[in-house]
Amino acid sequence: MTAPLTSPQPPAAGGTMIAIEAVSKWYGEVRVLSGCSTAVTRGEVVVVCGPSGSGKSTLLKCVNALEPFQEGQITVDGTRVRDKATNLPRLRARVGMVFQHFELFPHLSVLDNLTLAPRKVLGRSKAEATQRGLDLLARVGLSAHAHKHPGQLSGGQQQRVAIARALAMDPVVMLFDEPTSALDPEMVGEVLDVMVELARDGMTMMVVTHEMGFARKVADRVVFMDRGEIVEDVAKDAFFDRPRSERAQQFLSRILAH
Repeated sequence: MTAPLTSPQPPAAGGTMIAIEAVSKWYGEVRVLSGCSTAVTRGEVVVVCGPSGSGKSTLLKCVNALEPFQEGQITVDGTRVRDKATNLPRLRARVGMVFQHFELFPHLSVLDNLTLAPRKVLGRSKAEATQRGLDLLARVGLSAHAHKHPGQLSGGQQQRVAIARALAMDPVVMLFDEPTSALDPEMVGEVLDVMVELARDGMTMMVVTHEMGFARKVADRVVFMDRGEIVEDVAKDAFFDRPRSERAQQFLSRILAH
């Protein structure tokens, strides 16, 4: 039996890992999120989808305070994001984030990309961080590339490194912001395979994606957004088989037709 991609995490109080309560956000006078509320329980995979400009990525980035919000509250594993006493760097260290573009350090080797934050932020020894990094590279199928630089890898390989780098911090939850949108179609599968395995290992995940095949295979729930609002927040099968809103029906008819 292969070792899981993740390390065991203590359960959040009440089983809720992320609580989003009536969150609203403005850019100047433009309201981009409007009273958004949902929750993600420990071990749950929630896919956030919707048309471009619907607020999906903005909501995701609010979870670890990469985007500030003006109203409402977000709590991650018992920590209130907007609380002035919250240590945001410490919070972000516990929330893995994978972006559309890989955000790897181009001047560092793949392995050094994985070990830098655990050493600097978590205080791990070089030996401990290196072993954990090598283990994670093996799990995402990139052991042979540990000493290469990111520019020597394909897009799909770089995104798998980005996932391994996030996991190297032993996060309690993983956030994915359209992780395959910048990839060539032939590279999408290798990244989604890693994400599927993460889900099977029990990692709590919020995933912004247009990959409806992934959502059907892995998601427990689907949150559908439009114009900054959460229009539907339902179990996966209900969303795909019986979408309630006309807007969700239109979205699915267009995206599943391709």
